[in-house]
Amino acid sequence: MNFNRMNELLDIPQEVGTDIPKITMIGFDELIIENYKGILEYEEFFIRIATYIGNVSINGFEMKLNQITDESVSVKGKIENIDFERR
Repeated sequence: MNFNRMNELLDIPQEVGTDIPKITMIGFDELIIENYKGILEYEEFFIRIATYIGNVSINGFEMKLNQITDESVSVKGKIENIDFERR
């Protein structure tokens, strides 16, 4: 039985058993990316984060990396827009 089929049977979310990123936005002031690969660029107005399937660019004002762990990164600030670049 393949891994994806096992996840379906056990009702495990796709992002848990794979490197697929999970992006959660809380209002317009916080963004959390789980399963990220690294931080490519970091400025107060622009943050670019690499994931296993592409890059996420976040534009805004007064942005900061709030919390960074091995599994997730949290961005806080006045988020204006988000762009996705698939690989």
